[in-house]
Amino acid sequence: MEGQRRYITAEELKEHNKSGDLWISIQGKVYDVSNWAKEHPGGEIPLLNLGGQDVTDAFIAYHPGTAWQYLDKLFTGYHLEDFKVSEASKDYRRLVSEFAKAGMFEKKGHVALFSLTSVALMFLVVLYGVLRCQSVWAHLGSAMLLGLLWMQSAYVGHDSGHYQVMSSRGYNKLAQILSGNCLTGISIAWWKWTHNAHHIACNSLDHDPDLQHIPVFAVSSRFFSSITSSFYGRKLNFDPFARFLISYQHWTYYPVMIVARVNLFVQTFLLLFSKRQVPDRAFNIAGILVFWAWFPLLVSCLPNWPERFMFVLASFAVTSIQHVQFTLNHFSANVYVGLPTGNDWFEKQTSGTIDISCSSKMDWFFGGLQFQLEHHLFPRLPRCHLRKVSPLVRELCKKHSLPYRSLSFWEANKSTIRTLRTAALQARDLTNPAPKNLLWEAINTHG
Repeated sequence: MEGQRRYITAEELKEHNKSGDLWISIQGKVYDVSNWAKEHPGGEIPLLNLGGQDVTDAFIAYHPGTAWQYLDKLFTGYHLEDFKVSEASKDYRRLVSEFAKAGMFEKKGHVALFSLTSVALMFLVVLYGVLRCQSVWAHLGSAMLLGLLWMQSAYVGHDSGHYQVMSSRGYNKLAQILSGNCLTGISIAWWKWTHNAHHIACNSLDHDPDLQHIPVFAVSSRFFSSITSSFYGRKLNFDPFARFLISYQHWTYYPVMIVARVNLFVQTFLLLFSKRQVPDRAFNIAGILVFWAWFPLLVSCLPNWPERFMFVLASFAVTSIQHVQFTLNHFSANVYVGLPTGNDWFEKQTSGTIDISCSSKMDWFFGGLQFQLEHHLFPRLPRCHLRKVSPLVRELCKKHSLPYRSLSFWEANKSTIRTLRTAALQARDLTNPAPKNLLWEAINTHG
């Protein structure tokens, strides 16, 4: 009966927000996930970021209906005394319910089949261009096609990381390893580790790893105070070297994007050979070894070193379009410092994302992720539905006076460069207390 329920307040719940003592609330019921956190398929970081608060919206967004049955064994017996649901959250949950009733989370179309088929065909053409053609133009075309292949393969890995694109979990995991580790050289384990944290703490300067690019980039002057990354567990030092690089980041942005894959390769190795707990570590390492077997071998089949250099650079340059796209979705959006809060989860997603408007013919090219807000709100929704739900999301944002930003690819680039330039000029300000060095002084003495 209602009178026999035990209650705790939101303030009491907040006290259980650390590893080993981790409680959350879902629809007013309080659960102890202290021991479960290590086994959580999405990793421990999302639970730690939202620990000690109500996480209903995030739970609904990332879990299918079958997940609810596992909550009972974690129930503490407590209910949240001052549990309230915002009007925006009510409408958001209604949309999720409508999509579920319509079977949209299960209707995936044939996107995975088409994508994997196109990737396989592109790979065969690349092999033919390198191994059977002598023309430097054929080799250049093969390099550019390989870059496009990497983009499409990454989208398959992304989709399979958010929902099951294959007929079983085993085949889904195989698709992840093939499309990620084997074909692109980037570990799906690394991607899940960073991507889950990014989704939960979207555009939090100290909790979202996708914004933590010191010393190369800083999207906000708040990085100049050397904030601590809770994700990496270290201080993001704004030292003289970082200040120098960031002062010119609006000029170095595109060149850095061209070689951004190198950083992803490095991050993959750092994680897989670290002491961290990595799911399917051996499987991931095996996939990476496959990539580092075929890619160098393919490059070595080119006739000379200038062509080999051209091949690698051209393939990286084409793939950089994807790296640019991902940064356009967030770099110039609103940012904040601190933990995300469950009771404004919907609002945080709208604030921290920017859509890229384009023709439906470009959906394949952008992998559906040009609908970034729609993807963040409904991460389990197959990409074939994102364009359909976009008007509903826009209407919901308008109803609750929340931002819905959709820019053309060109305008999104301009917005990102403006953001980087603003931070760059702030970094150049010599009244900023960051320590100087002789190189800095020599370049900036006369402006």
